[in-house]
Amino acid sequence: MHEHPSRPRPPTRVADIPAFDTVIDARSPAEFALDHIPGAINCPVLDDDERRIVGTIYKQTGAFEARRVGGAMVAANLARHLREQFADKPASWKPMVYCWRGGLRSGSMVQWLRLVGWDAQQLTGGYKRYRHHVLEQIESLCPRLDLRVVCGATGSAKTRVLEALAARGAQVIDLEHCARHKGSLLGAWPGVPQPSQKQFETRIATVFESLDLSRPLYIEGESARIGRIALPVPLVARMRAAHCIEVEATPEARLAFLLRDYAYLADDRAALAETLGRLKEMQGKETVQRWQAWAEAGDLPPLFAELMALHYDPHYGRSQARHFAAWSQRQHVTAPDLTPAGIDAVAEAILRLPAGG
Repeated sequence: MHEHPSRPRPPTRVADIPAFDTVIDARSPAEFALDHIPGAINCPVLDDDERRIVGTIYKQTGAFEARRVGGAMVAANLARHLREQFADKPASWKPMVYCWRGGLRSGSMVQWLRLVGWDAQQLTGGYKRYRHHVLEQIESLCPRLDLRVVCGATGSAKTRVLEALAARGAQVIDLEHCARHKGSLLGAWPGVPQPSQKQFETRIATVFESLDLSRPLYIEGESARIGRIALPVPLVARMRAAHCIEVEATPEARLAFLLRDYAYLADDRAALAETLGRLKEMQGKETVQRWQAWAEAGDLPPLFAELMALHYDPHYGRSQARHFAAWSQRQHVTAPDLTPAGIDAVAEAILRLPAGG
C-alpha cells in the first residue's frame, strides 16, 4: 500500500492534471454533460436521482440523515466502479478525482482508491477551480493573441479555408466547430445540439493552451454570438482590433458552395420553412412566403440566391466596417472557385500574404 490515506498531502492543482493517468469526474451525469475537464471520464458517486434525493433529505431532515442515506448510495456506486471501470487498473495507476468543489464526493472516492493502493489524488477546489482556470486563460491570453481574422460574405467557405490552413500547419481556432453551429440563421448542425456556454469556453481555453503565442492564429470573423452561444468578451475585443483578410469569391462560386455545404437542409423542408419564418419582420411577408414555398419544394438554388442577394449581402460590408476597426486596411484574397482545390489555393494565398498587410 501507499502512504496512509489520512496523512496530509500537497494540494493537487490544475497545472498538475497532465501528470495523472486518468482524470475522474465524480459528479452526476447531468453536471458532467454541462461541462467537464477535457478527457475526464464520468464515474459518479451519486447519480442525478440520488443527488436529488440526498439534497431533499438534507433540506427536510438535516446533514446527518443526508449523509447516512447518501453514504450508502456512495458506497454502492464506488463498489460498482471498483468492480467494473477500475477492475483492470494496475497497482501503478495514478488517477486524479474531482467533484464540484473538491469536497465529500471526490474525497470519498480518493479515500477508497488509496485504501486499495492506488496513488489517487483529489483536485483542490474541484471543477469550480478548473472553471476559474478556464476564465483566467481566456482573460490573460486573448490580449496576447496575434490574430488574423478571415472574413468574407456568406458562402465564402471561410470554415473550409481555416481547415485548409490547419492542414498546412498554421495555427487555427474554429469557433463554429467549438460551438457546433455554422453561425448563420440556418447554421444549426442537423441532429447535433450546441454545447453549454461553459463547455464552449472550455474548448476555447483548451485550444489556447496549445498555442505558440509568437505565431499567428487564424480565426473566422464571427459576430458576438454563434447560435445561442456567446463569444467570450475578451476574445471579441481582440478580434475587433485584429488584422483582417477578406476572401473574395463571385456570387456564382458562393452559391455553388452553399448548395453543396447546406444540401442537408432539403432533408427537413418543414423545419427549413419554419426557420425562414423568423425573417418576416425584416424581409416582409411576401418575400418570406416565396422563400418558404421554395423551402417546402426543396428548391434550394433560387432560395439561396435570394437569401444572398436580399438578406446576407446588403448588410455584409456595413457590419464588417462596424465590427472590425482595421477593416479599411484589410488584405484581399480572390477565390475564382470554391471547390476543394480552389479552397486549397485560397489557403496558400493567405499564407503568402505579407505580415500585417
